[in-house]
Formats: sequence, structure tokens, C-alpha cells
Amino acid sequence: MTWNRWLADAAATREEAGLTRRLRPRGPDDAASRSPSVDLAGNDYLGLSGHPDVRRAAADAAMLWGGGAGASRLVTGTLTLHQELEAELADWLGQPAALTFSTGYHANLSVVGALADRTAHVVSDAHIHASLIDAVRLSRAQLTVVPHNDVAAVRAALAARPGVRTLVLAESVYSVLGDEAPLVELADACAKHGALLVVDEAHGVGVHGPGLVHRHGLAGRPDVLVTATLSKSLGSQGGAVLGPQAVLDHLVNTARPFIFDTGLAPAATAAALAAARVARSRPDLAETIRARVTDLARTLGIHAPAGAVLSVPMPSPDAAITAQADLLAEGVRVGCFRPPSVPDGVSRLRVTAGAGVTDEEWERAVKAIDVIVGEAG
Repeated sequence: MTWNRWLADAAATREEAGLTRRLRPRGPDDAASRSPSVDLAGNDYLGLSGHPDVRRAAADAAMLWGGGAGASRLVTGTLTLHQELEAELADWLGQPAALTFSTGYHANLSVVGALADRTAHVVSDAHIHASLIDAVRLSRAQLTVVPHNDVAAVRAALAARPGVRTLVLAESVYSVLGDEAPLVELADACAKHGALLVVDEAHGVGVHGPGLVHRHGLAGRPDVLVTATLSKSLGSQGGAVLGPQAVLDHLVNTARPFIFDTGLAPAATAAALAAARVARSRPDLAETIRARVTDLARTLGIHAPAGAVLSVPMPSPDAAITAQADLLAEGVRVGCFRPPSVPDGVSRLRVTAGAGVTDEEWERAVKAIDVIVGEAG
């Protein structure tokens, strides 16, 4: 079979299943929330990407430092600006130290790839993010996948391989169902068996202040490592790993996505730093998210998630796409998740109950969502 035929067959299969994805560019008016449509599809949870302090910090950094870091972090690409952001993040999240990366995906690849190999064991929640799944595959570690949020299964997996260097992977708030991980119970299980708990706080930091690891009193523990993104609540781009200095030193020396990648761009670094400072001073933004996600869940008669995103189950991929298009026609942008992006095969509308839209826009959007979801239903 030729490559052209293979590609055509793959495209036809996707189209028939209703799973074809297409890029939909938006203009700067959309990004600045001046469009007639209300954006409830993005991940700018706190609405900080357009905050004046964040914009100014990014622009000033670009003028001072240039468009890029200029090199990998171990050559000449580590800027004092990086160190300032790392210190701010560590202080906010209550961690000994932080290390920033060009993406949150790279942060997760680095942690697992540098800490696990063929001799290590990884216990992974069934709903873990794609970046952690890819990281485990690249590490070639021994893998045990446990049912979602099943602490007993984690304990059993740890007990089955005593003495083996083990990582337990979880998210503080899971991106699809929006539920919270039993972090305290997982940390206790790891402590009992000498394992390291790695918690992806991509959907926790900002929405829950310094995150759920901090909220549950686990910050700073030597057996709990946090990864985070700078592209959601902080409205910028990049990622971070936070935890013991010895672990971060190991990443600097062994993590390939860190060693062989150009450092985080100055504008993104400064934007994330400014956003972190705004988020720390504005707890009301997170409170707005909680109120809105609870409001929408009550309206639709479904369970409110722990995070900022409400996943609304749909009967089929086609129904989800149709509802998404109908909402856009009403001036409301929502996300749409379909297989294989969802762990349980259920297509969903994804609605971000962010703090970046006005009360009037939110109320209009809720009414439209209620009507169109009901029609699809």
C-alpha cells in the first residue's frame, strides 16, 4: 500500500466515524474577548492572558530580552527571568524549588523519563493525561494501570513489587471528568511503600489557589512531586516541575526534553510571572470559577466538577459536533472532546466556567447551553 493510499484510508475512516478534527483559526479580537462570541472553550481559566499587567510584562520582556531565550537552558538559555519565575512559583505552591520548561507536556515527559527506566515501576491512573502516558512509554518502565481513583488498587500494585523504585502518577483534577484525586490517601500509600507520588496540577493551580497538593498539606514532602502548566490559569505558555532540589538537579542533568530544548521564551516567562502575582492577589477569580461551574452544573442537572471545566456527555460524536456548531451560531464557543481523546469513549461538550467573561455573557451562555444540550439529549 502506498503512503497516499494509507493516508486517504485513514482520513476516510475518521470521517465516517465523525472524528475528523480541523483547525479553526481565530483573530485577535477573539483573543481579547471583543468578539460577539463568548469563549467558553479555552483554558485561560482565570482570564489572565489579557490582563494589562500580564500583557505589559510580556511586551517589556520581549523588548528587553528579545523574541527567544537564544539557547538551551544548559548553554546560555537560562535567564535571570527564569530564576525569578521559578522562585515565585516555588513560594506560591509551598515547594522547595521549581524548574520551568517550554511546555507542560515537556515537564511531564521530563519527570517520568528522568526518574524511570526499565528497572523502575510506574503505577498510573487509567485517566492520566496523554503527556504522562507518552512519558511512560518512552521510559520503558514496568507499567501497572489501575482503575480511576482506586486507592486500593494502587496499594495492591505497590505491594506486588516491593523494593522496586516506583512512581505513582495522578492528576489533582482530571481533565475529562473533572473529578479530584484522593491525594492524601495516595500520598499515604506511597509513603508506606517508599514510592514517589507525581501529581499533575495542570487543572488545580489557580483554580484552587496554589493547588490541591498545597491545600491538602502535602506541599514540600520529599515523596510528592508536582508538575504544572503555565498555559492554563496563568494564561501564558510553558510548564514547571516543583519539589525537592535533589530531584530538580537530577532533571537538569538527565531530562532530555529539558537538556535539548531551547529555554522558555522571555515573553512567556514574564507573562507567567505577572499572572502568578495577579492570581495570588486575586482569590476572587477562583471563587468566580467555583460559583459559575456550580451554577452551570445545577442548570444541566449534572455533578459539578472539582475544576473549571464542565464535561457534558453527548449521545454520539456527531451529536457533540452538532451541538457545538449550534452553540457557536448562538455566539457561544465551547469545546468538544471525542474518542480517542476521552478515556471512556464518551463524547462530550467541554465548557470552561472561567473568570474571564462578564456576568452578562455568562448568563447568556448558560441559557443557550441549557436549550441546545436539552435538544441534543
